[in-house]
Amino acid sequence: MRSIFRLLLLSLSLLTTLFTGQAQEFEQYFSDSTLRVDYILSGNVRSQSISLDGMSRMPGWYGKRQNLTSFPFHGEGTIDMRLAATGELIYSHTFSTLFQEWLDLDDAHHAPKAFECVELLPMPRDSVIVTVNLYNHRHEITSTIEHKVYPTDCTIVHKGEGNNVPQYVVLNEPARNDKCINIAFVAEGYTQEQMNDFLTDCKKGLDGLFQFAPYKQLRDRFRVIAVLTPSQDCGPSIPSEGVWHNTAMGSSFDTFGMARYLTTLRIKQMHDAIAGTPYEHIIVMVNTDRYGGGGIYNTLNLLMTKHRLFVEVLVHEFGHSFAGLADEYAYEGEEPNDYPLDIEPWAPNITTLINFDSKWKDLMPKGKAIIGMADDKNYDTQTIGLYEGAGCVLKGVYRPTPNCMMKTLKVPIFCPVCTRAIEKVIDFYTK
Repeated sequence: MRSIFRLLLLSLSLLTTLFTGQAQEFEQYFSDSTLRVDYILSGNVRSQSISLDGMSRMPGWYGKRQNLTSFPFHGEGTIDMRLAATGELIYSHTFSTLFQEWLDLDDAHHAPKAFECVELLPMPRDSVIVTVNLYNHRHEITSTIEHKVYPTDCTIVHKGEGNNVPQYVVLNEPARNDKCINIAFVAEGYTQEQMNDFLTDCKKGLDGLFQFAPYKQLRDRFRVIAVLTPSQDCGPSIPSEGVWHNTAMGSSFDTFGMARYLTTLRIKQMHDAIAGTPYEHIIVMVNTDRYGGGGIYNTLNLLMTKHRLFVEVLVHEFGHSFAGLADEYAYEGEEPNDYPLDIEPWAPNITTLINFDSKWKDLMPKGKAIIGMADDKNYDTQTIGLYEGAGCVLKGVYRPTPNCMMKTLKVPIFCPVCTRAIEKVIDFYTK
């Protein structure tokens, strides 16, 4: 008994040392505030560039405080922070952007365009070198920028302080404030008189999200707030119908000519509107009954709140923006532009079989072969194998089960592979 007791004490001591070490590591390098860095991404398919557009400081840091130099999935961009004096890597993060989505379109073969990009970093105590890299679908660096940040730089603008913090309501409290994931539901296209309606929609979205596994079991690892950001006009812009509205986030349907693609190009405006609130992940709640939405990994998630599929779209798009999950459906005639067939995609729920060992091979029965193709009528979400048809193409890209929430909204459940990926991200932030 005494030996077991000593082992328990040793285990508790090791855990305490681990957690204390992680906290000390963060506090050694960073203060409890946020460095927001604004970039302009520009170019076309022939060449791209990144330009520094400004920096600001906000109170509180609401991103990761552990695993500081790693990330669960790669994304299409990375940002690293190194000590200027020694070159030591002290922070890394990953993301994707609308700019990189646009580069896949025919329009990107013509005149260059510019897109806003905002990255949130913990405020360093000492001078650092920040490096941003953008990657193509072959995981090759296409553009990069390196710049120095001095924490005492007087040109770093202070935002979200004093009376400049927007009103917000806490919808869900975590068990631990220092080990939680911070999500902001943000009002878009709701007038001042509709803020109670917005809060009702937030409650519906929150309860809907936490009905799904694995969020349901891990609800106490999330802080969720609703930010009251009123708009002058009700509802988003719809350019194809000549509807242009003045809204808090500048959201619009018809993004890149796709009628149902609801998003915003006003990334700086969005972050300005919620500066000073406790957030890292953003879910923009758009006041419209028109079907649409969009989710971009570690950037943002937009969706309509008045459509009957509101909750399902929220959960699907959050799979993109939070866990880096790819779409698992396929279209006839689509070319695999996003996923070259000789490269393994970084998304955890699809594969081209180039490096299948890194995906869900460990979850398959030994010797299991390719056992299916795209089938919209097969609602099996549990039989793990290789099913051809994913990433919007019918051939050469595979998903793990016949169906899943990332394939169709008719299946209100994540497959085991997507569930594991979501759990991995949650644990990465909170364990």
